[in-house]
Amino acid sequence: MESLNPVQRRIHQAALRLFAERGAIDVSISDLALEAGVARGTIYSNVKSMEQLFEAVAAHLSAEMHERVNKSFETLTHPAHRLANGIRFFIRRTHEEPQWGTFIHRFAMSNASLREMFASQATKDLLEGLAGGCYSFREEQLLSVITLISSSVLGAMFLVLEGHRTWRDAGADTAEFVLRALGVPAQEAGRLATEELPALLALD
Repeated sequence: MESLNPVQRRIHQAALRLFAERGAIDVSISDLALEAGVARGTIYSNVKSMEQLFEAVAAHLSAEMHERVNKSFETLTHPAHRLANGIRFFIRRTHEEPQWGTFIHRFAMSNASLREMFASQATKDLLEGLAGGCYSFREEQLLSVITLISSSVLGAMFLVLEGHRTWRDAGADTAEFVLRALGVPAQEAGRLATEELPALLALD
């Protein structure tokens, strides 16, 4: 993942807030400068275009979340447990960082980088779980399975953002239902979906 200097990080954070609130096309250079607390010239020096900035923000968020989730899995080997935790990491982070959650929820299905965020780790774990007999689906159904998981997670994120469910309840329900849909026995799915969720490890 490409590292950002402090000014770029400030601009990205401001852009995240504005894109989440207004969408990808309704943010101007002046809006961004005001939100970031920097001069317009600083924006021009660091941003080629708003379209390029949006893609950069999306790519950075995708890479950052993928690396953090992957790092948090280092000591966890059970495929279904990894999947349950991965689902709940997204939902808990939505509660902790609502603007992050709003951005992901709003653009995940339309942006290639954000779609990759859901697919990259899930593909490896799903295939390992399938080969080990943990899951019950046909390999040619993999894309549909990933779509089921990502759609379920985004729906749960919406419930949290709108205040309809707590992250714990939405996360546990979503993880349990997904695992059961993949063939994990109901009792085991419920247990894995309610295990204590560790911290989402920060990057060094």
